[in-house]
Formats: sequence, structure tokens, C-alpha cells
Amino acid sequence: MSLPDAGVDWIKAKIDTGARTSSLHAFDVVEFDREGEAWVRFRVNPWQHTDAEATIVECPIHDRREVRSSSGHSQERLVVLLAIRLVDRLIVSEVTLSNRDEMGFRMLIGREALRRGFIVDPARSFLGGRAPKEARRRNRGAADVTP
Repeated sequence: MSLPDAGVDWIKAKIDTGARTSSLHAFDVVEFDREGEAWVRFRVNPWQHTDAEATIVECPIHDRREVRSSSGHSQERLVVLLAIRLVDRLIVSEVTLSNRDEMGFRMLIGREALRRGFIVDPARSFLGGRAPKEARRRNRGAADVTP
């Protein structure tokens, strides 16, 4: 999976049919004004345990929403529109920005994005492919040296 307009060639994502909106791990989130419009700047870290290939993204704020986590806690999150390449299809979807630092996946793909004609097979994994071997090796190596 990738976020082509954000300059992220590959990011580990999980399908979550229990989530309405997709969610992206974002940090260093800063809201700002650009020509009278509310914008946000944030960093995307596609790999766990390393900031290799971290990317700075700027885009308009689409909305603010109260989102309830799987643990039942509510939190207001910024919502942006992002182009998502998922299994050779490009869609534009609403994505909430959140701290997923402790999660195994940098992104969740929710029902709203999946309604665009995707079928979920719960018995299968990585149908969209895995990260290139070189990238997986680099990520594992970074995890070995990061406390």
C-alpha cells in the first residue's frame, strides 16, 4: 500500500472493517493557516523502530471528528483527504491523523475506503503484497539497534 501524493512509496496497513474511517500514524502535527484555510503539517514514518524514509506532508484540514478507539476512549482527530494506492487501485479517502506508535501497523484502512469496491477475505493476508525484501531487511535491522 502507498500514499503517492504524500511521497510514501510503501506503508504497512491493516484492513479494519470495524473502523469507519481510515487512520494514519502521524507525529509532529502542526496546524497552520495558508491563505485563509486551515492546513496541517505532519510527519509520516512508514517504518516501525526507525525514521528512515520519514516524510513531511502538508495538506488542508478536511474536518475534525470525535473518534472512539477500540478501547472505548473518545478523542478529537484531524481528518485529511489522502490518495491511497491499495492493490493497484488509487482512491482518495478521508484519513484521521493519530498516534499509532505502539501499534503494529502504521495505517488502518476503514470501511469508507473499502466501500469503493474492495472485498475483504478474512482468511487471507498480504493480498496487496509485502514491502520489497530490501526495505523489510532495512526495517528489521533498524529494529535490532533501536532501544
